[in-house]
Amino acid sequence: MPGYDDRDGQIWMDGRMVEWRDANIHILTHAMHYASSVFEGERAYNGKIFKSREHSERLRRSAKMVDFEIPWTVDEIEAAKVQVLAASGLKDAYVRAVAWRGAGEDMGVASARNPVRMAIAAWEWGAYYGDAKMKGARLDISKWKRPSPETIPCHAKAAGLYMICTMSKHAAEAKGCSDAMMFDYRGYVAEATGANIFFVRDGEVHTPDPDCFLNGLTRQTVIGMLKERGIKVHERHIMPDELESFEQCWLTGTAAEVTPVGQIGDYNFEVGALTRDIAAGYERLVRE
Repeated sequence: MPGYDDRDGQIWMDGRMVEWRDANIHILTHAMHYASSVFEGERAYNGKIFKSREHSERLRRSAKMVDFEIPWTVDEIEAAKVQVLAASGLKDAYVRAVAWRGAGEDMGVASARNPVRMAIAAWEWGAYYGDAKMKGARLDISKWKRPSPETIPCHAKAAGLYMICTMSKHAAEAKGCSDAMMFDYRGYVAEATGANIFFVRDGEVHTPDPDCFLNGLTRQTVIGMLKERGIKVHERHIMPDELESFEQCWLTGTAAEVTPVGQIGDYNFEVGALTRDIAAGYERLVRE
């Protein structure tokens, strides 16, 4: 498989389509040095991006949280995504929209005079965790914790916030795991490196309160699905010592979709009926 910098196709960049290999930026781009970048990960099913507008709206909100304004409206971003999908020739695709502070007059921490740039690309991307959708993913427990909202814009989908996620996932993969679960700064269960987490006990669902991490669109969708099924959902702080009491577990995210978890550290979970039902129901929903 060629690298992501060496493929055929086109990428939308700053209002026009450019050849994939020509979609480049200058080495002194501010985002490269100071992480002034926000992004969205989206999936298209049968040619339609699931919750596309919600993703575009969140992209603009994330930019405001990290102190810049995207110079394209939600409608313009939506039109650009349609253009990118058409150019890709794909019906089922992963779509990445990213906006960042570019190269300009400033090259220090401050960058108010630099232009804001944006790009959208689409490519084929299968199951994020491979065959874990059938047998359940194996998760490590990260040494890094999700920070306090007083220290980061925790509800922005911002590039810099993923640094500890990358390190956590690398450590997990080195142990033969698919991903890592993270605690928050208080010691409560938080999320995986790029997905929210759910647990089942006695027919009820428990999921961490997203008060210091991203409240994912897939997470919100799945909570709605559970409530439609009459299943009680507890959004609350979850202590580490509760993990042994849960029977089932799954992850949610645009890339992860709904992925069962079979193990977190020394704790084991069954890929049970509710997990399979929600995974199958989500697959149907996104293709409606």
